[in-house]
Amino acid sequence: MIKRLLLSLAALAPVVLWVASPSGVVAAEEYVEGTHYELISPAVRTADSEKIEVAEFFWYGCGHCYTFEPVLTQWKKGLADDVDFRGSPAIWNAKMEIHASAFYTAEVLGVLDTMHPIIFQAMNVDGKRLSSEGEIKELFTANGVAADDFDKAFNSFGVSSQVRQANSRARAAKITGTPALMVNGKYQISTRQAGSQAGMLKVADYLIAKERAAKGS
Repeated sequence: MIKRLLLSLAALAPVVLWVASPSGVVAAEEYVEGTHYELISPAVRTADSEKIEVAEFFWYGCGHCYTFEPVLTQWKKGLADDVDFRGSPAIWNAKMEIHASAFYTAEVLGVLDTMHPIIFQAMNVDGKRLSSEGEIKELFTANGVAADDFDKAFNSFGVSSQVRQANSRARAAKITGTPALMVNGKYQISTRQAGSQAGMLKVADYLIAKERAAKGS
């Protein structure tokens, strides 16, 4: 009877993994499903099943996403080769849809590294609404993108398809706020549950290690 009780308690106990941080420091981290992160069911399909994918759901007009960006950028530098990172714009209305189009236009034109922080600053520091294609085009051309190249990309089938996929991805992951992280299509991490933006990244490290261990087994 006692043995059976101990086995039951062990099954309910949170999993502890040894997680290596980008700095090389190894520490035991303990996080619990439903408390620190949520399980996504059914899982969301990832781009490469051979990799562990981390997706960030964001909106350019979100002040919390703006402050998260430099922290996230630094964290991404320490990701191992078996981890893929992707940005995924959240879309709940027409305004957010046009901002998602701006993100994928920059990606298609090969200027995402340049334009991503510029768009964030335009909305969160410079007070620009970027609520129309014309306003976004003006921002792109002011930063070296040819007007014709912008027009072709922004209105292309490829960009509109990416926007639709981003919308479906966020809905499948049941995203209700930004910023949020999704690990390997299986787990959703919010600031509320993780406690802070830094906490989100700690939980992400834990879940990456969890997925890596599962692949290894």
